[in-house]
Amino acid sequence: MITIIKVGGGIVEDAASLDRLLNDFSLVNGDKILVHGGGRSATRLASQLGIESKMVNGRRVTDAEMLRVVTMVYAGLVNKNIVANLQARQLNAIGLTGADGNCLLAHRRPPLSIVNSETQEKETVDYGFVGDVDGCDASVLLSLLRQNIVPVLAPLTHDGKGSLLNTNADTIASTAAIALAQAGEEVTLIYCFEKAGVLRDADDDSSVIPHITEEEFPQLVKDGTIQGGMIPKIENALAACRAGVRRVIITHANNLSQPEKGTVITLTT
Repeated sequence: MITIIKVGGGIVEDAASLDRLLNDFSLVNGDKILVHGGGRSATRLASQLGIESKMVNGRRVTDAEMLRVVTMVYAGLVNKNIVANLQARQLNAIGLTGADGNCLLAHRRPPLSIVNSETQEKETVDYGFVGDVDGCDASVLLSLLRQNIVPVLAPLTHDGKGSLLNTNADTIASTAAIALAQAGEEVTLIYCFEKAGVLRDADDDSSVIPHITEEEFPQLVKDGTIQGGMIPKIENALAACRAGVRRVIITHANNLSQPEKGTVITLTT
C-alpha cells in the first residue's frame, strides 16, 4: 500500500508543527509520499523583496517575478528543509518538482472569467505562470519507492517547453494518487491541515463531519457548510475516488497516526 500525505503550508512553516508531523509521517507503515505547500513563506519573501502578492479566490496570481519567488521557496527552502529533517529520522528522502524525472506535466492556465469572491464582480483573470496538471508519470515515483526512497513533492510542475508552473499542492497530491492507483497500486490519500477535518461549524473543532459522499457534497456546498478552499480540496478528493484511490481522508496534522478521526471522502456510503 502507498500512502500519499499532503500537508499545508501552515504546518510546514511552523517548526514545532513540522517536527511533530514528520515524526508521525516517519511511523506510517508501507511506502509513502509527502506533498507540501508553502504559500505563507512565499508571500513573506515576496514582501521582503518588494514584490506584491495577488490572490484571487484563494489562488495566487504568478507573474514572472512571483514564479522566481515560489521556485526559491517551494523547491528550495521548504522542500529541502523537509528532506533534511526526514534524513535525520532515517528516511532516505528526495525532493522533487514536477520537472524532475518529468513526473508531473502541466499546461499554463488560460485567462478565466470568474466572480471575484471579495468584490462579487465578474472579471477576467490571467493567473500567469499557474499550471493545471495534465498527468503524473507513476513509474518515476514507483522507481523511487522500490529503492526505499521517499519522494517529497513541491507544488511546482512544468510545461515540457522549459517553463516551471506554480501548481496547487492538493491537485498534485490527487494527481499522483490517481496515477499510482491506475498503475495498480492500493493508495490512500490524506490531506493534513490545521483543522480536525471538514467542520459543520468552522469555529467548532468538535463539529467534524465524519463521512462525506459524492451525493452529499453538492448540498453541503449549497447550504454553505462547505465553502472557500475546502470546495476544491473535496473536488480533488472525489476525483481521486472516481479514479480508483482506495480512500481519501481530510484531517488534522496531529491525527496522522489516527486519520479516521477526520473526514473520510467516498463516492457512496
